[in-house]
Amino acid sequence: MSPRPSPVRSLLKAVLGLVGLGLNLGWCCQPALSHGAAGGDEPLRPGEFRARPVVTIEGHGGHENNLGGRPQHYAIDGQFGAVLEWGLPHEGRFAIEAQIGPAFVWGEAEHFYGRVHVGEEGHDDGHDEEHAGHEERHGEMDHHGDHDDDHGEGHAEHHDEDHEDDHGEAHAEHHAEDHGGDHDHYHGSGSPYRRADIKGYLKTLYQPNDRLAISFTWWPYYVTQDQGEDIQGLKNEIAAQVIWALGDGDVNFALGDGLESIVDGLFISVENRTGWESEGTYLGNYTDSWLGFGFYIDQLNVTISGGPRFYTPGSYSGLSQRTDWGGELELEYPIREGVVLFAHWEPVYSTQGGPGWGTGWQHHFGTGVSLSF
Repeated sequence: MSPRPSPVRSLLKAVLGLVGLGLNLGWCCQPALSHGAAGGDEPLRPGEFRARPVVTIEGHGGHENNLGGRPQHYAIDGQFGAVLEWGLPHEGRFAIEAQIGPAFVWGEAEHFYGRVHVGEEGHDDGHDEEHAGHEERHGEMDHHGDHDDDHGEGHAEHHDEDHEDDHGEAHAEHHAEDHGGDHDHYHGSGSPYRRADIKGYLKTLYQPNDRLAISFTWWPYYVTQDQGEDIQGLKNEIAAQVIWALGDGDVNFALGDGLESIVDGLFISVENRTGWESEGTYLGNYTDSWLGFGFYIDQLNVTISGGPRFYTPGSYSGLSQRTDWGGELELEYPIREGVVLFAHWEPVYSTQGGPGWGTGWQHHFGTGVSLSF
């Protein structure tokens, strides 16, 4: 019996198949779907087909400031793939984009928002609870010593002194090992280089007209080896999104557009994302119901969005549902035909704490370039 193909190998074959199809049919020079500039300057006529290869290089990072130890992750992604587009009536279109490539990881690997480090408290809370546990056990021993007074006060004092010395030394050593060893090794400052993982991206987009867009996206991520919090295997994240533009989207302040044109750049975005860890744990899902505003300053495209994040953690975490708040700033600038620079920053504020989780900010940011040929 032949060995079962790995998910990564199957995904790679699918992407290479799309790239091969595009190379046989001819390409158009346009920016990539994954950074909001898909479709090209010229609308496709109904039934018309367009295909193009794309390459995306991005450096990005994440800071989880609401967690104990403030874990961080950084990566440099190099992905290549293809965008396939079909023209629909009313200037609509249907598009598929697939990309895959290596992700060079520093610190932790990129992961689904809200992942809880099970069994790990916040740095201060965990230390206090651990110290309280030691004190509780110490108090029980003292009570036992007081109960057995006939052993003599000298023996009790000797027991207390030895126990306090041993307790202090053991607690200090244990705390140093826990928080200066594994904890700092994987969450500490510096975020040393870890390994090369494999990251994929598959998106389908249905846009029946220039106001409505519906998309489904899958982000497979293969961790190549066990390391710290990362477990070898295939992470999965899927999303469904609906965007409704309130205007025609044509706002350019460099051309004299004023406040009366703002409505043309407003849009409403509703997106649901769901994630699974590499060993199969269901991490939960969240829904962003955000209001956005997009505009141009000459050729620089700016998109600002934000609103509530309705988050439902997986049962593994022991946390309840909550409403967080977040936003995103996205920038895109074409430096030549088929070459687009981009940057983005997404801050999210968590409103409730719990075991392994705390209130406060998380940040994700990145910058890179998209090429199409």
